Amino acid sequence: MRDTMVVRLAWVMGVAVMAAGCNDGRTGSHVGRVRLEHVALNVADPAGMAQWYCENLGMKVMREGPPPANMRFIADADENMMLELYNNPPDAVPDYGNMDPLLLHIAFMVDDVEATKARLLTAGATLARDIEETPAGDKLVILRDPWGVPIQFLTRAEPMVGF
Repeated sequence: MRDTMVVRLAWVMGVAVMAAGCNDGRTGSHVGRVRLEHVALNVADPAGMAQWYCENLGMKVMREGPPPANMRFIADADENMMLELYNNPPDAVPDYGNMDPLLLHIAFMVDDVEATKARLLTAGATLARDIEETPAGDKLVILRDPWGVPIQFLTRAEPMVGF
């Protein structure tokens, strides 16, 4: 069962990465453009999770749906990317709390990793991997939200995307 969940998650994340496409250097053309819109997570409490992310990470609800799925699309403050949180009763909700955070995590760029860690621990997150600096000079920490989903916060030495 656990191996099946890992394979499913890897497949979903692989599709999301492929959907993001590659930058071929052309600018100004939207013809044939493919852009990552959202990544979906099957979770036990989509409404509560969306509320926590809005209150603590500055996200906002873009669309919501009724029970039983209680779907919530939440976006970052600048509406660059969304997460879809839903509960699909026929499928088991993955045991995020027992997964290695390197199998799946949601990464957020922040200005201050230490302050973000302290603030979110107070808000109910738990520590999965403490602050470290990579050989490239990036600073990161991995927490778990109150539902066990791994959330990474990082500051890049050299940004890879706009922030």
